[in-house]
Amino acid sequence: MKVGDMVPEVLGVNEDGKPVKISDYKGRKVVLYFYPKDNTPGCTAEACSLRDNYGSLQEQGYEVIGVSADSQTSHQRFKEKQQLPFTLISDADKTLIEQMGCWGEKKMCGRTSIGILRTTFIIDEEGKIERIFTPKEIKTKIHAEQILG
Repeated sequence: MKVGDMVPEVLGVNEDGKPVKISDYKGRKVVLYFYPKDNTPGCTAEACSLRDNYGSLQEQGYEVIGVSADSQTSHQRFKEKQQLPFTLISDADKTLIEQMGCWGEKKMCGRTSIGILRTTFIIDEEGKIERIFTPKEIKTKIHAEQILG
């Protein structure tokens, strides 16, 4: 996916098993962020940055949606433990992750693996990609500040 592309209508199911569609957010901007795994240090730091700045993000018209391949149960526990006020999508079959181009080769500590590439898409009120934060750009501890600019 690239800037200017429309995101898929069906995003997946949230932590409660309810379907989430981009049209549910029509008229609002969306921070759609992809992260590797619940309850890991980097992913927790990123989620907490978004949580701590959620009010400011909402004031600027943003809704936040997190996506990983973790189960709904894992998402429920993660949301509760970290008191996350936003939706988490469980994409266990990696449909949206692959559609958005967030599955691929990663290098960490000199090792190569295949997995979810930490990526954030800023989506406009019509469902079109406005900006993309790539894995190299994202600083997990201050990611909300990066979005707020």
